[in-house]
Amino acid sequence: MNKTQVKTFTATIYVGSRVGYGDEILHQSEIENWLQSYCDSEGLGVSITPTKFIYSDGNEPGFIVGIINYPRFPSEKEELRTLSLKIAEELRILMKQLRVTVVFPDETVMLGAK
Repeated sequence: MNKTQVKTFTATIYVGSRVGYGDEILHQSEIENWLQSYCDSEGLGVSITPTKFIYSDGNEPGFIVGIINYPRFPSEKEELRTLSLKIAEELRILMKQLRVTVVFPDETVMLGAK
């Protein structure tokens, strides 16, 4: 049995799909197509999970994008951290969101408006 090990890294990106808290909902295919293209060009593997966000005075559908240090495409932790924030910002723009949250094991970062 072959075995490949890398240093553990995880990042979880939370992005909504309701444009500017209005009625327009972006479809999963939009984020999937963008992620596929990005992964193809960068040599990266991610996961995507539909979710529903419930918060004070509202809720919306969205997605959870998972990033790990996948042994098939190994990277250094800092490189993956930078890449995770870049992907989150690109998704914020693509999905027309005011903010996106990235959760690392040691820190949570919100990009965009407060």
